[in-house]
Formats: sequence, structure tokens, C-alpha cells
Amino acid sequence: MSFLSLDGTLFVQLINFVIFFAVLNVVFLRPVAAAISKRRAYINGLVSDYDRYQAEAHSLRAEAESVRNAARREAQHQIAAARAVASNETAEISSRYARDAQGIVDEADRTVRAELDAARAGERDAVRRIADVMLERAVPEATA
Repeated sequence: MSFLSLDGTLFVQLINFVIFFAVLNVVFLRPVAAAISKRRAYINGLVSDYDRYQAEAHSLRAEAESVRNAARREAQHQIAAARAVASNETAEISSRYARDAQGIVDEADRTVRAELDAARAGERDAVRRIADVMLERAVPEATA
């Protein structure tokens, strides 16, 4: 009696195992392998989409930063231009008001000179009348 003997049951068991493996392959291993393959393809697709969206988001962020920088430069340019215009307008207004003020001062000076000349022209007569009035008050009998 040997431990391993080759008889008909070995062949039947071998055929039984091959049939079992074929049924197991058809019923379980192929569907599970197909499901795993589909799941792996789905996960790979998600990873691929994620990587693509990340790259797209990065490029959009860079583009937005570029647009912001361009807008900042344009705004600074417009502010500088507006400051220059405002400075020119301020200088023009200041110059105009300085001319107007100088004209008013010149007119006031002419008016004062004219009044002073008029007052000096009648100065002798005014002094004589004041002197007569003072004399009349000081010596009321002499004039009567």
C-alpha cells in the first residue's frame, strides 16, 4: 500500500477540479475581474480628470493674476494721468485767481491814489476852512 496510488479516483478528482475551476472562473473570477477592471478604469478616469482640472485651475489662476496685474498697471497709469490733469488744472486756476487778485489790488491802489490826490488837491482849502472855524471858536467876537 503506497501513500499515493494512481487509480480512477485521481482522474475523476482532477476532472472535477477542472470543471469546478471552469465554473468558478465563469461565475466568479471573470465578473469580479471585470468589475475590478471597470472600477480601476473609473478611478483612473477620476484621477486623470482631477489632474486635468488641477492644471486648468492653475492656468486660470495664473491668467487671473496676469489680468489683475494688467488692471493694476492700467489703473496706476490712469491715476497718474488724472493727477497730471488735476495738477495742470490747479495751476491754471491758481494762476487765474492770482491774476484776478492782482487786478483787484491794482484797482484798489488806483482808487486810493485817486482819492489821495483828490484829498491833497483840496487840502489847502480844507486847512483854511478848519483854521477859520477854529479861529471863530477861539475868538468869537473878532469875527462878528
